[in-house]
Amino acid sequence: MKGITFPAWQGPHYVTLAELLVRLGSYGLGLRWRVECDETWDLTAELERRSAGEGMDTLTLLSLTTPAVQLIDAEACGFAEGLLVVVLTEVDSSYWDVRAADERVLRELRHHYPRATGL
Repeated sequence: MKGITFPAWQGPHYVTLAELLVRLGSYGLGLRWRVECDETWDLTAELERRSAGEGMDTLTLLSLTTPAVQLIDAEACGFAEGLLVVVLTEVDSSYWDVRAADERVLRELRHHYPRATGL
């Protein structure tokens, strides 16, 4: 998988996990997700509970990580037919590392986040 990194803060706007899920578009809709978070609170416990086994679908993950939710040191792994195809890593609420098996995903994100650089 290839990857990009970009600042989580785009000017005054913070890029959330929910926003990245939306930016994945139809590519992300069929994925199953497992999420790990370093911080512990009610939402992260629920994310980890739903990540057990086959994980959760994209719409469930999106419903839990509304646009107002900011995670710290979290990693969301997206699977298609049991294969890891995308990893969204939020590092210290400072930047995002995104790795994807499909280069089109990275191109789309570069379009929306022009400060992105390769990993």
